[in-house]
Amino acid sequence: MGSQFAFLASSVQEVQGADTASSGVDIGINGYFDYSFFGHTVSITNTHIAILLVMVTLIIFAIVANRVIKNADPTKPPGGFLNIVEIIVEKIDGLTVANMGEEHGYKFANWIGTLFIFLLLSNISGLFGLRPPTADYGVTLSLGLITFFLIHYNGFKYQKFGHITGLFQPIPLLFPINLIGELATPLSMSLRLFGNVLSGTVMMGLIYGLVPKVLTLVWPSVLHAYFDVFSGAIQTYVFCMLTMVFISQTFDTEEA
Repeated sequence: MGSQFAFLASSVQEVQGADTASSGVDIGINGYFDYSFFGHTVSITNTHIAILLVMVTLIIFAIVANRVIKNADPTKPPGGFLNIVEIIVEKIDGLTVANMGEEHGYKFANWIGTLFIFLLLSNISGLFGLRPPTADYGVTLSLGLITFFLIHYNGFKYQKFGHITGLFQPIPLLFPINLIGELATPLSMSLRLFGNVLSGTVMMGLIYGLVPKVLTLVWPSVLHAYFDVFSGAIQTYVFCMLTMVFISQTFDTEEA
């Protein structure tokens, strides 16, 4: 896995260098502002800026939705924006309940909903000229580690000591394999999301850097629809589904 990641990183650097030299198209992570943090130099990169813009968008949406819901008249039909908010809430509730059961689904609806919307906006941010934050492994690994923490927090919460003894099932000889499987969960989830989003970013960078400028005004829109919208939505759904499935496996109930 390490050699594959190193090959991927070196390939991206080569592509980035060729692009930058030939056409000025930049697909890499660049620092715009450096500052000292406990003796270490830290940079504000385009990933940080993209995450900030995504978060500001989500916060503004949440504030507007809150005000619209509070001012809604229950005796009148809801407006278009309120209908959109209701559809989002109903779909997220339905998704979590279908995969985690009624007892636990509503408890995780807020986290899964936030994760889904954040990933979706991040994956499609390339449409707005941003470098997708999920094309940075530091972002996807952090999300994978949060899922890893939730899996084992709920494992100890619902299975108690059985969460440890389960690693020795069905026979104690399989303990090393079961342990590696648990530790590999955040790596596999983060690398899947990172690899798919980065590959789309690299492909679009190559296309914009290699084809004549006049062609980039029309036909890359089809590729944006696939790499940014379709692939971005699929990867968002897969990451959230895996998060719900892994967490629901720790519920020691017949319903889950």
